[in-house]
Parts: sequence; structure tokens; C-alpha cells
Amino acid sequence: KDIQYILSMYYNKLEYARFDSNVDKYVGYTEYGVKQANYWNNDPSEISGRRAQREAYCLHNIDIWYGNP
Repeated sequence: KDIQYILSMYYNKLEYARFDSNVDKYVGYTEYGVKQANYWNNDPSEISGRRAQREAYCLHNIDIWYGNP
């Protein structure tokens, strides 16, 4: 529940866009990044794919990383 999946996009050491599972959408940080984030946010398959990545990667591995107390 408290797991956050973040996918950051960089070009030339500058972050231009990021997907954050807490916000459940892409956020752009540059002019190009804002345009790309708008494009990705309007593509339902892109958003559902990122949600699936959170489920497949984060939730699947949480016990491996933190153990089961």
C-alpha cells in the first residue's frame, strides 16, 4: 500500500519527465517533458502498463527486499 513506483526520464543529466504511482500519471519538468507527459497520460495503455509494472516489480519483490517479519 505504501509502495511507490517512480520511473524517471533523463536526457543530458536533466530529468524531463517522471511517472509516479502515487500521482498515477506522468509529470513533465521541461517544455519537452510536459508535452511528452501529456501524450503519455492520454494513452490508456501506457498508464495501465505502468500500473502493471508497479504490481509486477514492486509488490512481487517487496518480501525479498524487506523480508517478512
